[in-house]
Amino acid sequence: MTTRSLLDWLLEKYPDTPRTRAKQWIAAGRVTVNGTVIRQPHHLVSDPGDSLRLLERHATSLNCGRNGLPIHERVTLLHLDTAVAVVNKAAGILAVPAPTGEASALEILAAKLPTFPPAYRHLTPLVVHRIDYHTSGVFCMAMNPSARAHLIEQVSAHTMRREYVAFVEGRPPRSHGVWRDWLKLTEDESQQFVVVAGTDGAVEAVTRYEVLEEFPRAGVTKLRLWLETGRRHQIRVQAAHAGLPLVGDRKYNPRPCGRVRFPRQALHAAVLSLTHPEQGQTMTFCAPLPEDMRRLEAALRAGRDSAGRAE
Repeated sequence: MTTRSLLDWLLEKYPDTPRTRAKQWIAAGRVTVNGTVIRQPHHLVSDPGDSLRLLERHATSLNCGRNGLPIHERVTLLHLDTAVAVVNKAAGILAVPAPTGEASALEILAAKLPTFPPAYRHLTPLVVHRIDYHTSGVFCMAMNPSARAHLIEQVSAHTMRREYVAFVEGRPPRSHGVWRDWLKLTEDESQQFVVVAGTDGAVEAVTRYEVLEEFPRAGVTKLRLWLETGRRHQIRVQAAHAGLPLVGDRKYNPRPCGRVRFPRQALHAAVLSLTHPEQGQTMTFCAPLPEDMRRLEAALRAGRDSAGRAE
C-alpha cells in the first residue's frame, strides 16, 4: 500500500489548492483521517481514500455548558474548539507551566483532552498569555501553532481586551484615568519596579482604570481595570506606585496584613474578548467574582474586614 505525506494526499484530492493553503488547512486542524485530526503536513499516511476529510471552516466547539465545564477543582473550561481554549482558573494554581513542577491549568487541560470527543483528543494547548498564581479569572490558550501566532499578535497589538476587577487600599484622585509607567524586572524576574523612561531594559506599561465602588469606612476602592499592555505583575506594581496597593498583595503592598485582611491579592480577570484566529468573529468570555472576593465585598459593604471582624 502506498505511503505518502498527508499534504500530498490532500493536494491529490484538491488539485487546484495552492500548497501553502493546504498546509494552513492542516495546521488549523481542518484535515482528518479516519476521524482523527492530523496537524503535521509531512505526517506519513497510507492511502486514506475517502477517510481523508476537510472539515468546515467554522470550528465546532465542545459543549461546555452555560456555566463552563469543571475539569479540576480549580479550573473550569469555558470554551474549546480546534483553535482556542478559554478557561477560568481559581487563585492558587499556575496558569501555565513553570520550573516549580506544580501542575498548571494548561497541563490539566492537556491531560483532560483524551477524554473528550475524537476531534479534540490530539490537540495540544499552547501558551498565549498568563495570569498570576494568586490571581483568579479567565485566560486563553491556543490549540494549534497558527492560532497561537494569531492570538499572540492580538496581544502585541493590544486588540485582545482583558478586563480585571481589583480591590485597592485608598482612593484614586479621579473616577477614571490611565497609569502609564516604565517597568523593569529584577534579575531573577520575580519582581517589577517602576523606573524612569529610558532606563536600560525598561518597558512601558499602560493600564486604564475606573472606580466601581468606594468603601470609605475601610479605606478601600473597587476598580475595573483594562490592560493596554501585558507586563508581568503590571496591575499590581502600577497600582502600588499610584498609592493604591491591592488588598492582600504580599509583594507590592507595604501593609498586606493591614486594616483589611485578605489571603491573596484581590485581583480577578473578569472579561476576555478576542478575535477567533480562524473564524474571525469576536468572542467574549466573562468570569464572575470568585467566592472569596464576593465575601470580601460583602464584608466591606457591611463595615467589616474579610475575617468578619467589626471595625
